[in-house]
Amino acid sequence: MPQELKYRNAQLQDLPSIVAIYNSIVASRQVTADLEPVTVEQREGWFLEHRADTRPIWMIETGNRKTVGWISFGTFYGRPAYSKTAEISIYLHEDFRGKGIGFLALAHTIQTAPRLGIETLMGFIFEHNIPSINLFKKSGFQEWGNFPKIAELDGVKCTLTVMGKSLTPL
Repeated sequence: MPQELKYRNAQLQDLPSIVAIYNSIVASRQVTADLEPVTVEQREGWFLEHRADTRPIWMIETGNRKTVGWISFGTFYGRPAYSKTAEISIYLHEDFRGKGIGFLALAHTIQTAPRLGIETLMGFIFEHNIPSINLFKKSGFQEWGNFPKIAELDGVKCTLTVMGKSLTPL
């Protein structure tokens, strides 16, 4: 595992790297509901919807600027009353998976989110993605619900689990 991780706001020139990391997991049918790899052009609108001050995309890098992965904060449900809630997504380069980096990235996200005006984080994770479910639980997220057999991946119906964490005292 890298000794030091750095987080920086993604720039448009990072989009090819973001897409390559994302596409490396599509075939696993474990992380995303996309069934085919996406293109940089297809993801450009998604990228431009993010704002560094409220809904950033962060690049995760080693101390020598090697890309480890990325994190995005997504708007939840698109209504003003939910503006303090964000969907979190973490994607790691295949060379860095299973090395504890996801835990460090999620911890950084939890610590930094309040500065972005975020009070609640949510993760939408396929029920069969046990490593991600365990990562979120280890980071203090709880299961807030699920959508039984809502997705179909290669003819298999899959359940989507909603993991949530409040960042403010109740």
